[in-house]
Amino acid sequence: MKMRTFYALSMATLGLVFAQPERVIAQESESNTLWDKVFAQSDLVEVKKVRFKNRFGIELVGDLYEPKNKPEGKMQAIAVSGPFGAVKEQSSGLYAQTLAERGFVTLAFDPSFTGESGGEVRDVASPDINTDDFSAAVDYLTTLPEVDENKIGIVGICGWGGFALNAAAQDTRIKATVTSTMYDMTRVTAHGYNDSMSAEDLYKMREDLNNQRTKEAQGAPIAGAPGLPDKLTGDEPQFVQDYFNYYKTEIGFHPRSINSNGHWNVTSALSLITQPILAYADTIKSPVLMIHGEKAHSRYFSEDAFKKLTGDNKELMIIPNANHTDLYYKTDVIPFDKIEQFFKTNLK
Repeated sequence: MKMRTFYALSMATLGLVFAQPERVIAQESESNTLWDKVFAQSDLVEVKKVRFKNRFGIELVGDLYEPKNKPEGKMQAIAVSGPFGAVKEQSSGLYAQTLAERGFVTLAFDPSFTGESGGEVRDVASPDINTDDFSAAVDYLTTLPEVDENKIGIVGICGWGGFALNAAAQDTRIKATVTSTMYDMTRVTAHGYNDSMSAEDLYKMREDLNNQRTKEAQGAPIAGAPGLPDKLTGDEPQFVQDYFNYYKTEIGFHPRSINSNGHWNVTSALSLITQPILAYADTIKSPVLMIHGEKAHSRYFSEDAFKKLTGDNKELMIIPNANHTDLYYKTDVIPFDKIEQFFKTNLK
């Protein structure tokens, strides 16, 4: 079963599968004169590229969306990231632009080691660093004169839904959290889909991954994990076909996206195995809205995570007939009215 579970990880990523840094703040913003997103540009929103650092000193790059007709006074703001292995020009940008049309300042950003953001080596995931990426986005939003620093929320899509919950447990400045089509990347990596891996399988995977680390330390090339196929045979599970139809076609393909055009480093799985990101989900006091498709193969991640949450300000919304990737890009399926109402009610 060599690397079997990381194959599950890479499918999950496809929607599928201590320094003392200078505390940021963005460098001079760059206007986006060339539209490089996979969704249509809105006439109601202004967008510019911004740069800021997380507490590990890694420079993150994001697109800041603001409504052209700004209301008077301080505004509510939302940071958005995901899916796991995607870039800000894909789903997170669509969410950010749509919410900016509805009156929010929004920031879609590339997580550390991916897209236009910094970090070496490339194409690596880290439960700690990627959770902090959300807090770094909050850091940046608090510096904007048009933003009310006490009215900031986050949206995490797919694998970044799990990181969003971890960030909400860690960062009390996050006043409201939305997860969409959430994956718990630490659970699926350590246990496989539907917790199907045995303890022996997990140990064997750890051996394989650490053997790969030894090879790389001794000079071997960094190994990439399996990703989506270049072509479909028709025999793939439906959810893999759904991922392909988003990431590998004109619907969602982007050249900087790992899921469209690359591979995660195979040894990324090691930290995900032993650092469960939902361990403190029950401590989140702020409101949480979890959204998932009725027919998504990943639905159990949201249902089980929701059971961990406490308080009467948590809600699980199941979208009838929707699959996992429908919530990436289908604006007639993504419940933007509900998301808007949730943030306007709770960012106060």
